[in-house]
Amino acid sequence: MKTINLHDLQASVQDKSAFVQLGDYLKMAKAFLSYLQNSNPTRIVSPSQNNYIFYQYSKSDGYKITRPLNSNLFIEFPEEMKSKFERFISFLSDLQKQREKITSNEKYDDYIKSREIDSVIYTIQQTIGCIGDSFDNSNQSRKRIGMLFEVLIKLIIKELGMECEPRTVNLPIPNQSGYTMSYELDLVFSKNKAILTSETKFIHPSEIVGSVKTTSKDRIDKIFLDKFLLSKLLGRDIKVIAIFLHDVQRAVKGKSIFGINSTFKTNHFLGYTVALNKLDGVYYIDPRPEMTNNLKLAEQVRDFQKLLLTDLWTLTK
Repeated sequence: MKTINLHDLQASVQDKSAFVQLGDYLKMAKAFLSYLQNSNPTRIVSPSQNNYIFYQYSKSDGYKITRPLNSNLFIEFPEEMKSKFERFISFLSDLQKQREKITSNEKYDDYIKSREIDSVIYTIQQTIGCIGDSFDNSNQSRKRIGMLFEVLIKLIIKELGMECEPRTVNLPIPNQSGYTMSYELDLVFSKNKAILTSETKFIHPSEIVGSVKTTSKDRIDKIFLDKFLLSKLLGRDIKVIAIFLHDVQRAVKGKSIFGINSTFKTNHFLGYTVALNKLDGVYYIDPRPEMTNNLKLAEQVRDFQKLLLTDLWTLTK
């Protein structure tokens, strides 16, 4: 049996026909984790935040370095990944039936507290990101990595029995006859198939607009502006949430190139909240410590599993 190499993994990430179901993501994650075990790249612990690690590929792969990985979330062994993924899928099936009531069921207490939900999703996406980091041109893979994260979130939400798809709308500009503003929405989701009428032609009141990005860096302002403009142009409040993977990047710290920097802009976030509007939810799979330590941020920023367990069901009422 042929041993999978990095070029095989790169080809799999670029395959436009792949990643149509959650099982495809597991296959990719297991393949990358098996590659790590077989090729034994250098594992580097960040000296500035030692819960973050990097992998440096071999000479034949240009000594390229992966993005920082939170070792508290990242699953490093393929068989462990397989068992936790299967448990995750089983839990999603139970969650679809019990909805937000599942949080009061003692049977699931330990599983929910373990944050294994976030861990599985984080590992799936970061294995794809690490493969993307091995490309000669990082721009070559960045868009693909972001798109696959959107698809991953969509498939998870659909697994809960929800309607969830991207949508492009052309909104008429008030008092400017014949002029419209085109909006590409990452995801629009609802518990049931929303019937769009002439009064709710573009977004139904029961639908939620979700902006899905791997990081908030250079994007957070647009999400706040999207909620403001969508609500303004449609003449009613439109529910908009943001879903992010993480907000960290590699940085030079002293003599080390393996430091960690946060890319989250606290002051911008709070400024947009005051000047424009609050978002209806901000969810991180790998939230930064300042998001829980800062009381003003903690009011709005939550773990992603909080969206799946409770907020998704209350927002779509």
